[in-house]
Amino acid sequence: PPEEVEDASEPTKRDRSHLESTLKLNEEKPADDFSGVLQRLRKIYHSSIKPLEQSYRYNELRQHEITDGEITSKPMVLFLGPWSVGKSSMINYLLGLDDTPYQLYTGAEPTTSEFTVIMHGPKLKTIEGIVMAADSARSFSPLEKFGQNFLEKLIGIEVPHKLLERVTFVDTPGIIENRKQQERGYPFNDVCQWFIDRADLIFVVFDPTKLDVGLELEMLFRQLKGRESQIRIILNKADSLATQELMRVYGALFWSLAPLINVTEPPRVYVSSFWPHEYHPDTHKDLFLKEEISLLEDLNQVIENRMENKIAFIRQHAIRVRIHALLVDRYLQTYKDKMTFFSDGELVFRDIVEDPDKFFIFKSILAKTNVSKFDLPNREAYKDFFGINPITSFKLLSQQCSYMGGCFLEKIEKAITRELPDLLGSIGLGKKPNVLSCDVTGCGETPKNRYKKP
Repeated sequence: PPEEVEDASEPTKRDRSHLESTLKLNEEKPADDFSGVLQRLRKIYHSSIKPLEQSYRYNELRQHEITDGEITSKPMVLFLGPWSVGKSSMINYLLGLDDTPYQLYTGAEPTTSEFTVIMHGPKLKTIEGIVMAADSARSFSPLEKFGQNFLEKLIGIEVPHKLLERVTFVDTPGIIENRKQQERGYPFNDVCQWFIDRADLIFVVFDPTKLDVGLELEMLFRQLKGRESQIRIILNKADSLATQELMRVYGALFWSLAPLINVTEPPRVYVSSFWPHEYHPDTHKDLFLKEEISLLEDLNQVIENRMENKIAFIRQHAIRVRIHALLVDRYLQTYKDKMTFFSDGELVFRDIVEDPDKFFIFKSILAKTNVSKFDLPNREAYKDFFGINPITSFKLLSQQCSYMGGCFLEKIEKAITRELPDLLGSIGLGKKPNVLSCDVTGCGETPKNRYKKP
């Protein structure tokens, strides 16, 4: 019969059992239920962090408001890289979407022009970006600020897959399309940055046959600054080269990336072919399979540590909000001290904003409070900040207290030093004690900055 003939020309499919065992897709036990912890986290955020954040308009400084959707969202895995390196094929492979109507388009020319969010849903369906942004329960509502042109390039796909109950994938348009931002009609780099800032794991995918590290890629790595611990580099389609050639490419990749990533330890590079077809004969199948399993374990680790990461992220945010409040308070105090009956308020304040060091504004914060100098925001940022928000529109910290509610500053400090670390400790109880070491979550006074520097 004719069907058999077709089969003969089809490449054979690879066994998927390692995917299921490593990602624990067959386990019946429900995923850890963290709803109680999430409720407490939301409560701490709303009662102890948000009042100070709003009172000192922190969002205008960093453009980062935390929504409830973001507190309860799943870990996000972001796929970045040039076009046609196999980002979409990799997602299809991990989720077993090949040959289903919902597989992501793949092909040689740039195919993905949208940001595609692949999330869990009861049945296969597509959601328009405009609908996703309108739903505040999803963590994508802040994307509205990039405008309607962008929302038309945002698409959601719901898939009833067990892995997506615990993680969300985001496929991005190829970076190196040599297309100007203007042609895209929306701020491509800003959108990428938004996703980078929120991703728990960032896969930067390369194709060994076209390894050109151009300006766009330099731009990308500039955007990834401070997120090195989340980056994993993938040399995909590795079975398309002979061994010697592959080693050369691997060396070349490191050589070109080294100046872009200045960290003490190099990022983890995975060399394999992430798609459903069998590896080419005469290639290092065992190596590729081991690499693939390592990558899956990495992904699993991120899923298992999601609550710790979430709490550490909120705590990092609280530390920044507190520093910002102390700084604005200090600017205001200095302004009040310098004002006399005859002085011109605007001139007095301009003097302070132009040269805060003359008034020891930043130094006094370091001297008085346990603030790390690496967490201090940039002075220039405050020129812009006070350009929009006049100093007279703020109140001193000492005036932000009420008889019933206590003081804003004390509440945020209690959240940073006691409540959030306690919440972190409470999840660790059921887990292996060694997982929750402070090196991982930074529960000491100076947490490791796992997130973007201001």
